[in-house]
Amino acid sequence: MRVISRKAIREFTRENPDATAPLSIWHKEVTNDGWKSTSDLRATFRDADIVGDKVVFNIARNRYRLIAFVAYRARKVFIKAILTHKQYDKETWK
Repeated sequence: MRVISRKAIREFTRENPDATAPLSIWHKEVTNDGWKSTSDLRATFRDADIVGDKVVFNIARNRYRLIAFVAYRARKVFIKAILTHKQYDKETWK
């Protein structure tokens, strides 16, 4: 899979440096996988939640949430937002 965009990760980790390693691990796992469906994605990320047309990934033991749109056929993952748990709970990302 191709992640669009690494810029979102870089910007988020500037303000939350403790998220750097977990987001790097997430990025590596995503780019090494070739999901064809949600069930493939869930085989890699068991705690990922499907919310509408987006996938919510738990990062750093649920301290952060990465919201993305996955285009399985195009093999792309579009990062929509990376949020702290507190920001995520406000539900303004929906």
